[in-house]
Amino acid sequence: MEKRNKIIYWISTLWLALGMVSTGIVQLSGIKEETEMMAHLGYPAYFLTIIGVWKILGVIAVLIPKFTILKEWAYAGFFFAMSGAIFSHFAAHDPVKDILPALLLLVLTLVSWYFRPANRKTITVTS
Repeated sequence: MEKRNKIIYWISTLWLALGMVSTGIVQLSGIKEETEMMAHLGYPAYFLTIIGVWKILGVIAVLIPKFTILKEWAYAGFFFAMSGAIFSHFAAHDPVKDILPALLLLVLTLVSWYFRPANRKTITVTS
């Protein structure tokens, strides 16, 4: 069971990291389509820079050893950013294809957080 959980953790965490870094880089690059999407959702263009930097810093926090409280903040930030993206797309009446990437990253965030090893948790709860 322990080995299975570790495999689930690392697969979900690496996919989460890849997704957050790649979207963070796209957001920092200021691509026209990204700025248009942000405007469509009702956000200012500078919000792309904020979110892009936070995503990349969050990935670093999740991947490096120790700093468990920082990891919790990073997971929380990913959760808030992705759930906010989902609801923003819903509010803008966007098609499901526009919602799926954020939904996938939200699921990966939850799976990675749930299956993280004990040494990456702030509190170890035993039953």
